[in-house]
Amino acid sequence: MTSDQRQHSPAAERNQAPLLQQLQRLLPARGQMLEIASGTGQHAAHFSRSLPHWQWQPSDPVQVSRSSVDAWCQDLPQVAPALHLDVLHRPWPVPAAHFDAVFCANMLHIAPWACCAALMQGARGCLTAGGLLLIYGPFIETDTATAPSNAAFDADLRQRNPGWGLRHLHEVLAQAQDSGLALQQRVVMPANNLLLVWRSPLAAG
Repeated sequence: MTSDQRQHSPAAERNQAPLLQQLQRLLPARGQMLEIASGTGQHAAHFSRSLPHWQWQPSDPVQVSRSSVDAWCQDLPQVAPALHLDVLHRPWPVPAAHFDAVFCANMLHIAPWACCAALMQGARGCLTAGGLLLIYGPFIETDTATAPSNAAFDADLRQRNPGWGLRHLHEVLAQAQDSGLALQQRVVMPANNLLLVWRSPLAAG
C-alpha cells in the first residue's frame, strides 16, 4: 500500500486532538475498537498511535476510503485492514459481542436517516456487555440555539441531497433507546459539535 493512496480531510485533522483527549478519558487502557465510516483513515492512525493497547478495526463502505485507511495505517500493527461495512446491510461482517467500543464520526448527517437506526442496532449487536458507542458530529437540539455555521451547513447538505442534513438530537436519542443503549454523556466539542456516549447493557436482555 503506497502513501499516495492516502486521502486528507482538514476536518479530521482539526478535530482529532480534542477527540483523542475524550477517548483517553472515556476508554479503559486496552480493548477492541470498531470504527464505522472511517473515511480517510486519519482518525484510525492518530488515535491508535496514542492508544497503543487498543486493537482498531476500521471500516467503510467505499473502496477508495478503505484504501486510504490502509495506507494511513500500514505501519500500525494494532490496526486491522479496513472492512467493507455498510451499516444498512445486516448482519455486519464482525463477530457478535466482540468490541469494547464502537466509534463513528461525522456520518449521520451525510447518510440516509435509516442509517441512524441501523448504526444503533448494529453497534448493540457487536458491543460487549457494558461497551461504549461514541458518536461525534453536529446535531440540532430543540433547547439550544443552532449555531449559524451549523444552520448553513444543514441547508447546504439538504440542497446537495434531500436525504442528508443535521439530525435532531432527540430523534437520535430515541433510536438509541429503542436499541437498548443508555446515554451516558453528552460532551460539548469545538466548532459546535457533540460527542455522544452510550453504554450497552451490562447483562443480556
